[in-house]
Amino acid sequence: MNTTAKQKEQPVNSGRRSFIASLIIGVVGFSSLMKREALAGPPGRGGKGRGGIYRGQRGMGASDPSMKADQSLIRALLNGRSQIRRQIKMLPNGVETLTETDNPQLRTVLVQHVQSMKQRVEQVRPIHLRDPLFAALFRNAKKVSMMELTATPKGVHVIETSNDPYTVKLIQAHARVVSLFVKNGQLEVRKNHPVPNSG
Repeated sequence: MNTTAKQKEQPVNSGRRSFIASLIIGVVGFSSLMKREALAGPPGRGGKGRGGIYRGQRGMGASDPSMKADQSLIRALLNGRSQIRRQIKMLPNGVETLTETDNPQLRTVLVQHVQSMKQRVEQVRPIHLRDPLFAALFRNAKKVSMMELTATPKGVHVIETSNDPYTVKLIQAHARVVSLFVKNGQLEVRKNHPVPNSG
């Protein structure tokens, strides 16, 4: 009788083990899929992941808690770009810019954004790495010798310089592209901008 009981138990236990093994495999597979989807982010225009300024930032939120706040500031500036004025003066060793607005709230956002970007350059905490120009600028961030910010009644005045000739080119190219962001908005942000020739 015991032999018969064991024979009857074996198929049941075997089936249960197979079911549990299949369940574990399914859960692990689903978890891996969800992890990949979370890292990729929601689809955006121009390819996988988020569109515009956020592309190339996958997985950086956990290690850079200020990323979300900086992205929010950038969105506000892009949305209010029609109210922003910007002047650029090329210097032998860098660039001088004046960016202003008549909107007091937008002026506050503008000053916060520029201060935050100054910290990113000084601490080499990249943003917008999908764009080759931004990636090159952050690779050379340690060669930026000065980034002086002065708040004005309607915005911010910036002088950014370097003793390295190639970094000077990067600084100047970046200033031009930021002006294009103000002019063209997200259409410009989605573009890849060329890196200056090192020669």
